Amino acid sequence: MDKRQFLYIFFLLLLLPSCGSKKKVVLPSDFKGPKELSRLYGVRITPEDNIYLYNEGAKWLGVPHKMGGGTKRGVDCSGFVAIIFREVYGKQLSRSSADMLKYNCRKVSRANLREGDLVFFRTGGKGKKNVPNHVGIYLKNGRFIHTSTSRGVMVSSLSEPYYLRTWLIGGRVK
Repeated sequence: MDKRQFLYIFFLLLLLPSCGSKKKVVLPSDFKGPKELSRLYGVRITPEDNIYLYNEGAKWLGVPHKMGGGTKRGVDCSGFVAIIFREVYGKQLSRSSADMLKYNCRKVSRANLREGDLVFFRTGGKGKKNVPNHVGIYLKNGRFIHTSTSRGVMVSSLSEPYYLRTWLIGGRVK
């Protein structure tokens, strides 16, 4: 049984009352079920998916972009990714997209992306051509969550022309 299956079964067990118990399990008020998450993300969430990743990301949807930010008042792409990884996976990542790729990941091709992998882009500006300046978290079906400078935290598709053009590499966190 892998970690995701264990977490899903654990989550289900929390929802079921034990024999003779009158205690109710109280989930956080902002915890969303698979149906609501599927609607928010535009992909079908199944028991194989990490519902905690999707829930944590959903808490941030719409938060505006703020360079160097790391709160719900404003967050940049690497700050968002670092916060999600700390909350969902208990892992501390570097604070910049370039350092995340360099120190925290092993490279993976676009074809081999899995849920929770990082996706790196070079969106222009000054700097080295093969050094990322934008990062997001891969979800599934070509979709990823990230912080857009114009629209804040959002879900996008890797097949959008902009992301096809600026794609650099995927990264699997070590």
